[in-house]
Amino acid sequence: MEVQAKAKWVRTSPRKVRLVAQTLRDLPVSEALVACSFMPRAAARDVAKVIRSAQANAENNFNLVKDDLVVKEIRVEPGPMLKRGQPRAMGRLFSIFKRTSHITAVVEDRPGVVRRRTAALPRAPQPSIRPAPPAAAAAARAAGAHDTEPAMRDSARAATTESDEREAPAGPKRGKAETKPEASKRAEKGKKGEAKTSEKAADAKTNRTRAEGKEKKDKDTKEKKGK
Repeated sequence: MEVQAKAKWVRTSPRKVRLVAQTLRDLPVSEALVACSFMPRAAARDVAKVIRSAQANAENNFNLVKDDLVVKEIRVEPGPMLKRGQPRAMGRLFSIFKRTSHITAVVEDRPGVVRRRTAALPRAPQPSIRPAPPAAAAAARAAGAHDTEPAMRDSARAATTESDEREAPAGPKRGKAETKPEASKRAEKGKKGEAKTSEKAADAKTNRTRAEGKEKKDKDTKEKKGK
């Protein structure tokens, strides 16, 4: 069913209104209204008013579903022209024509119509998405991960054993673990004993040298007396 609405004596030239009407034919009413709201032309507001009026007539007077309505036709006819003038040089008068137009919007119901624009709207450039790796590369990566897991485990075990060996003391094994103060005391005792033994060895050497010197002197004196 076709339902129409008219708007007369609109203070816009027919040429400007036709530029808007050509882009809205065969569009759903909802999309046509959205296009009019984003269109950078003053005539789009007048055309949107007529389309809303036709939609309201179809919904209220004929009980039609507004989602099934489609803009079938938008007719634009010239209306009466207002003639004005502008004074110019040397007493001349230049004519100014203020044109008007009559707009008629025809809407009909088309159940099951696809509610999409026929022409695709321009989109902003989207960031590039990296392509997914192929199945072979993914399988190779998974196999490499499985192969490296035992090596990593062996290296971790070797590192732990080496660290344990370095940290373990070199002394004899005993049943009870020695505490730090006892170990420090024993180390100090060992150092003192080493110092004492070294001092004793030095004293023994000096004594030996002195005894040898005395023996040599006694031999020399005996030899001199015998002569």
